[in-house]
Amino acid sequence: MPDSTPRVAVYLDFDNIVMSWYDRVHGRNTYSRDRQRIATPPIEPDIADRLAAATVDVGAIIDYAASFGTLVLTRAYADWSSPVNAEYRSQLVARAVDLVQLFPAAAYAKNGADIRLAVDAVEDMFRLPDLTHVVIVAGDSDYVPLAQRCKRLGRYVVGVGVAGSTAKSLAAACDQFDSYDSLPGVAAPNGAKETDAAPPSRTRRSKKTAPDPSGELLARALRLEQERTDEDWVHLSAVKNLLKRMDPSFSEKALGHKSFSDFVKAYPAVAELDESTNAVRVRLVAR
Repeated sequence: MPDSTPRVAVYLDFDNIVMSWYDRVHGRNTYSRDRQRIATPPIEPDIADRLAAATVDVGAIIDYAASFGTLVLTRAYADWSSPVNAEYRSQLVARAVDLVQLFPAAAYAKNGADIRLAVDAVEDMFRLPDLTHVVIVAGDSDYVPLAQRCKRLGRYVVGVGVAGSTAKSLAAACDQFDSYDSLPGVAAPNGAKETDAAPPSRTRRSKKTAPDPSGELLARALRLEQERTDEDWVHLSAVKNLLKRMDPSFSEKALGHKSFSDFVKAYPAVAELDESTNAVRVRLVAR
């Protein structure tokens, strides 16, 4: 039987996201004002602190893309010799992201990523006809023609960009567009975790009961599946499939659990199960 799982290609204009998130955290145009100090090694302590506060959560982006289907290819475009981008190389490689090197030059510095990314994306669509989804992580209006071309070629186009730094025309050109700020697990600009948000009537979990990385992964998978289905209760099997796409090395048995249900039950502060029917369902615990 042929595999009907959607197949996803992801393209990240990494410089765009890093700069846009820096501006989102520290204020409009701050990256431009700090650019020279950022590019001059060794980086001064105050600039290093500002960069740390504006760290991009690569995992949140990759996991979000994986919620649409199997990741067939993931590419990130940047000058990886830059100290700012070099900080991300190990975690990108750990998530099987291909790093495409762009060499800065006055003649094409601004549009280097735009052109290379667009050419690669169109080529991939013809080379891989079974691609169903294209995820473009950027905010530049220069990607509007690419999004439109992908749609004409029958692909479902998902855009991800930083709020306040994304062209409305790009969002309109996509089938679906979500702000990086809203992705599960991404820290809000004021430093508060999106996962810490809680209704006034609820009591937040104390740090003592905070989940370990496996619990955080489960929470993120649940949020993504709930957003995808727009349902509070979601099928346990769908959550497991998504979690495996997010982290192919995941194994509940390796973590000491006989079944995925047992794994979920180990995190009562994160999720609750409904086993009243044959189709077991699960939902995120409100906090």
